Amino acid sequence: MIDIKTPADHPATGTTGMRDLQIVPVRNYGRWIAAAASLLALVGLVGSLAKNDNLHWDVVGDHLFADLVFDGLGTTLWLTAAAMLLGLALGTLIAVMRLSSSPVLYGLANAFVWVFRGTPLLVQIIFWGYAAALYKYVKIGIPFTEVTFFQAETNSLLTPAIAALLALGLNEAAYASEIVRAGIQSVDPGQAEAAHSLGMRPGLTMRRIVLPQAMRVIIPPMGNETINMLKMTALVSVISAHDLMSNIQDVYAQNYQVIPMLVVASIWYLALVTLLSVPQAWLERRYGRGTTRAGHVSPIRRLLGGTMERLGKNSKEQNR
Repeated sequence: MIDIKTPADHPATGTTGMRDLQIVPVRNYGRWIAAAASLLALVGLVGSLAKNDNLHWDVVGDHLFADLVFDGLGTTLWLTAAAMLLGLALGTLIAVMRLSSSPVLYGLANAFVWVFRGTPLLVQIIFWGYAAALYKYVKIGIPFTEVTFFQAETNSLLTPAIAALLALGLNEAAYASEIVRAGIQSVDPGQAEAAHSLGMRPGLTMRRIVLPQAMRVIIPPMGNETINMLKMTALVSVISAHDLMSNIQDVYAQNYQVIPMLVVASIWYLALVTLLSVPQAWLERRYGRGTTRAGHVSPIRRLLGGTMERLGKNSKEQNR
């Protein structure tokens, strides 16, 4: 007798019972236990802080939207934006100089990076804030002669805000130059060679061909530098630049509520950093199109997507 079987049931096909198989996802119990423990610890921490009378939440509420705090926020925001613009523009120039074949330009760029990256930012802020102790007047003229085209007192030019801008911007330029240089070097040299073969000048090639491709590498660390710059503006409080931290210090120097006022500052810094993270993520997706990073999905979106996918599968099975 010949036993006739369907192809799905025939052992030679290697598909015995394939229609009866059901895919069951792996149960990650350890992951769920760790998540529950972390959530429980977070709830406990938040609860202890909420019930802590030493935090004086009434003081936090009274000063969270105070005019003095908003004045400091304005200074912090414009310092962050201006310092990043100065640092990015100067850093791009220094990066190109470091890639130049000229030994003079290469040496000057290396010296700049060596000085401003090798000394602490706090030291640089104090130096610019007290530059009048080194030079009483700022003069522009012909060196080694008495001819002067411009002269002014250093204290009148280098106000605390301008000193803070110079310190933050020049320091950022040293780090931005390394980021831009890495981005430029990540572009295939054949791209520039092809542009030169078409008659494009080096400057136009850099602007139209190299830099747009380098942005894919530059944007993520530069976004982190912007967030870091926002927080580094707190250091200018040492020269009373009237930023957010300076005004917070002025308040707790009078009411002696140090911890509640620091909580106010932390809330605003967290809010600003959160807002800055949104355009950073958009720029990363914009310049990362066509790469594996462009398909990156946030953890929250992955969690929601996985949950919706499981619900969809369950509904399909029930319909069957």
